[in-house]
Amino acid sequence: MPAITADTLTLPRLREPGLETVSRTVKTITTGPRGYEGEGFPVVRAFAGVSSADLDPFIHMDQMGEVDYEPGEPKGTSWHPHRGFETVTYMIDGRFQHQDSTGGGGLIENGATQWMTAGSGILHIETPPAELVESGGLFHGIQLWVNLPAADKFLTPKYQNLEGEGLALVTSPDGGALIRVIAGEIDGHHGPGATHTPITLAHATVEPGASVTVPWRSDFNGLVYVLSGRGTVGAEGRPIRQGQLAVLGSGDAITVAAEATQDSNRPALEVLFLGGRPIREPVVAYGPFVMNTRQQLVEAIEDYQAGRLGQIPPDAIMPHTVR
Repeated sequence: MPAITADTLTLPRLREPGLETVSRTVKTITTGPRGYEGEGFPVVRAFAGVSSADLDPFIHMDQMGEVDYEPGEPKGTSWHPHRGFETVTYMIDGRFQHQDSTGGGGLIENGATQWMTAGSGILHIETPPAELVESGGLFHGIQLWVNLPAADKFLTPKYQNLEGEGLALVTSPDGGALIRVIAGEIDGHHGPGATHTPITLAHATVEPGASVTVPWRSDFNGLVYVLSGRGTVGAEGRPIRQGQLAVLGSGDAITVAAEATQDSNRPALEVLFLGGRPIREPVVAYGPFVMNTRQQLVEAIEDYQAGRLGQIPPDAIMPHTVR
């Protein structure tokens, strides 16, 4: 798992939890079903079965892969629209190519993140580059949809490329966990992602037998998703494993711990910490559109059909297939 790594002995450390620290307890743990997205790449639907109130301000999350493709097998998406929210694609293994109708785009790989604010409307494509399709290889990432409040639904679209080297890196007090802050803030360490909706998103690697208690804003909801491995979550130490999502209750910290023994191909517990300030507005979603009313959905579809959400550029990349 070649997401950005570092020697934890050289990194800044989280503060030790104080006596006043309230570690959140677990409300629910759900297991994401497996499915397919885009042109047919495998995903885990991480938020399936979880109430929208517990997820707010998040809408949707897929774990893409983890899969080791044979030559000719890698797949992505074709050109498609979005309006009313932000898409966040975090690549842990492999490479993904992005292009959009506003000129944004590039290659994201091995710990990099693309952050696209769809806002008023955009067309884009995400697809493995031709050389990866030809050679095959590992592919593993996350796509997260972050809602925008009504006042920001029609923002001008924007693209951010966040290279892995730019993430804020911090470790637990004993050095047993590496935390990569992608967006938001953990204990004064700020990730590079600029967000319209206040959120925190981080990827942590917890070594076998280690634990970490991460300070967490009390006005944010709290979610922990397991990318790989086995461990426990919450103040009460509920068991959790790959493909499961924990929704946490109130408090000002989140605790996770890794089992002392992991599978041979899962050397550590890999988790996402995510949460944000709930927007608490009506959400009406249909496919790639996330709005506040049904009428806004109808308008989004009409605008897309009329070409008002952008045009596919003349130099557009397209999904590559092996002949």
